[in-house]
Amino acid sequence: MSRIDHTHDANATSWVAGADGHAEFPVQNLPLGLFSGPDGGRRIGAAIGDFIVDLTALGREGRLPAAAALQTATLNALFAEPADVRRALRHALFALLTGEERRAEVEGHLHPASACALHVPFAIGDYTDFYVGIHHATHIGSLFRPDSPLLPNYKHVPIGYHGRASSVRPSGTAVRRPNGQRKAPDADTPLFGPSTRLDYELELGVWIAGDSEIGVPVPIAEAGERFGGLCLLNDWSARDIQAWEYQPLGPFLSKNFLTTISPWVVTAEALAPFRAPQPPRAEGDPRPLPYLWDATDQRQGALDLTLEVHLASAAMRARGDAPVRLSHGPASNMYWTIGQMIAHHASNGCDLHAGDLLGTGTISGPVPGSFGSLIEMTRGGQQPVALPTGEQRTFLEDGDALTLSARAEKPGFRTIGFGPCSGIVESAPS
Repeated sequence: MSRIDHTHDANATSWVAGADGHAEFPVQNLPLGLFSGPDGGRRIGAAIGDFIVDLTALGREGRLPAAAALQTATLNALFAEPADVRRALRHALFALLTGEERRAEVEGHLHPASACALHVPFAIGDYTDFYVGIHHATHIGSLFRPDSPLLPNYKHVPIGYHGRASSVRPSGTAVRRPNGQRKAPDADTPLFGPSTRLDYELELGVWIAGDSEIGVPVPIAEAGERFGGLCLLNDWSARDIQAWEYQPLGPFLSKNFLTTISPWVVTAEALAPFRAPQPPRAEGDPRPLPYLWDATDQRQGALDLTLEVHLASAAMRARGDAPVRLSHGPASNMYWTIGQMIAHHASNGCDLHAGDLLGTGTISGPVPGSFGSLIEMTRGGQQPVALPTGEQRTFLEDGDALTLSARAEKPGFRTIGFGPCSGIVESAPS
């Protein structure tokens, strides 16, 4: 587990203008990512206030450790290094950005974030989506199985399925409404055309650090070392296509048309102060099997994060209306920890590699206002959401702008954020 140190000191300040009061990227955060400036060329950077500091350039000048890994076009090489290497990088960067005497060394490598483009930070080898939000699983199950919402295996095994890494894109990528095959319950045959039940899913993305060999499991006690950091993740879902295709093998074309992520990697080191105990299981729930149970993971395996979803229709944006908040709740609504997800994924000998991406599955709360998808919020389209313009939504319409956000907060520490994970829905291709 990452430890709290001087880089988390709430009183630490930076000479970078605006960083100290920044809502998401103070010097206590320093998330990592991949950016390109007006001159082109992808480089590794870190967010500080409203700027990006060029780590590739600083590494080339010998001002940062792990210089060789910083010269590559993705974060894969850096996250293949031991955690101590990334911790040393964080400490060195923190010193450069907090020491006024170091300002001249760095200032020329600061770029306004508004003038840069952000990219998917890793070459993603594999993407797996889990289903660890128990309230989401219960709400969805209640739509189809009111008498038994959760399937019998849910509390015994972290459920997941393999997604499509090729269609993971950074925040701001347009969401093209997918075409697909769907069948209405009262129809005799299916038809092919644009999805009419396009939905979002509020998730966290887990970036894997380090590499493991095929055939070698990751013990639960060591799973924390394989946790590199987090992003926000929206697993856009075409519910009508999903309903027709998911039996017997699960989601396919209903989800692989686009997965949006926030492009900054909020590192495990930055998240150290926000570790929290995993909420206790309900009385009568089974204790996880030994390969999924570790006392340290139970004490520190959850995170104090607040997650939100906002929507603005095209009409709302034209009027200048503020986005409507659809959802608000804690990440502690995950039934399984990140460590349990990693340990289970590798328990059969599946090899995990730096830059692999795990989605948590939709994180919902137990009550209205905390649901992480429209299908829950509208009870499968039966209870529309009202917008300030008089519009209603059961599912997403063309022109809708949807944004996920998250912040980590705890008394005594500086609040840090993730940056946006957003997209605007466009009409289906003809």
